[in-house]
Amino acid sequence: MRLLHTADLHLGRQFMGLSLEEDHEVILGQILEALVVERADVLVIAGDVFDRASPPNSSVRQFNRFLKRVAEETEAAVVMISGNHDSGDRIEAMSVFSTASRVLVRGIADAVEAPLVLRDAQGEVAFSALPFSYEYAAREVFRDESINAPAEVVAAQIAAARRQVPDGARWVVVAHAFVAGGAVGETERALTRVGGIETVPSDVFDGADYVALGHLHKPQEVGASHIRYSGAPLAFGFDEAGNEKSMTVVDLKAEGVEIRIVPFRPIRQVRSLTGAFSDLLEGTPSDDFIQAILTDENPLIDPMKRLRATYPNACHLTYARQERAAETKALGSGRTAVTPIEMIVDFVKVVRGREPNATEVAIIAEKLHAVTSGEEQT
Repeated sequence: MRLLHTADLHLGRQFMGLSLEEDHEVILGQILEALVVERADVLVIAGDVFDRASPPNSSVRQFNRFLKRVAEETEAAVVMISGNHDSGDRIEAMSVFSTASRVLVRGIADAVEAPLVLRDAQGEVAFSALPFSYEYAAREVFRDESINAPAEVVAAQIAAARRQVPDGARWVVVAHAFVAGGAVGETERALTRVGGIETVPSDVFDGADYVALGHLHKPQEVGASHIRYSGAPLAFGFDEAGNEKSMTVVDLKAEGVEIRIVPFRPIRQVRSLTGAFSDLLEGTPSDDFIQAILTDENPLIDPMKRLRATYPNACHLTYARQERAAETKALGSGRTAVTPIEMIVDFVKVVRGREPNATEVAIIAEKLHAVTSGEEQT
């Protein structure tokens, strides 16, 4: 059986105020193309379909069209879960776009966690879809007041799911979590520094033949080769400049799995350019998202406007000397630069007399992202 694993689409997200709707349309087309070319039996989407719980209507319509095409143009089953950015109710409603017997869509944790069971020449394959759940919600679902950490949420979900796997069936787990050992980007790094986000040990997935993960945006394995993040299809920050984005093709054998990477082909790259301003202006015109780090010693007049004549989507400009000064100040203070999320956490500690818990930090991070990207709705 062949799976196509992707995650973290973040439909509706912007790149520093610039729309990504066209970029996402191309990416969805490439996922559909891969389903056909690879003759995949199952499409797995491991959470964060949308960038926020109330996405733009255009993004909802965009994804609905995609699911409709998957149902009409392929024979693939669909296994999909919500992530921490999604509305669980909205994700569950997506099941209407696929044949009921070949779809498993979970937006809200379930005490039963019944799998989707499919068959191939080697026998049965059970798919357990474990949506992201905050601790307070998991305590109610599983009637367990001892659940106080992300690892305990996932452990409760896995225990419930494991009981439903048919004897002798191979087992695929789909989850949206921060698994220990995963390499993080700038946003995730800020969360780990404040100490509010706890990781999930990889051994909680013992017994699974493949674990399809979402949440971290870099394609990677964690703990073992069969436990993988597909990564996000698009880069969402300049810390991801130059990173290749991909989806994962997984062949489930009678025993073990074979894994291949299929690169995405984004229409716009995320690039960081360093050099003298005059040299950058002579570069090849490009629609890529550009960060310019100028080596000029003296400030220039309206450099961003002039830069956009060559790079229309230039969206960040700084001077190398400022970068060096910031690094020197951070080193001199004996700590890394304070991030906005760290400042908010410090404020909460002063006001409430305690550090925010994991759920509160996650909510702070989501709201901060919405505000800084210009997407917060009133």
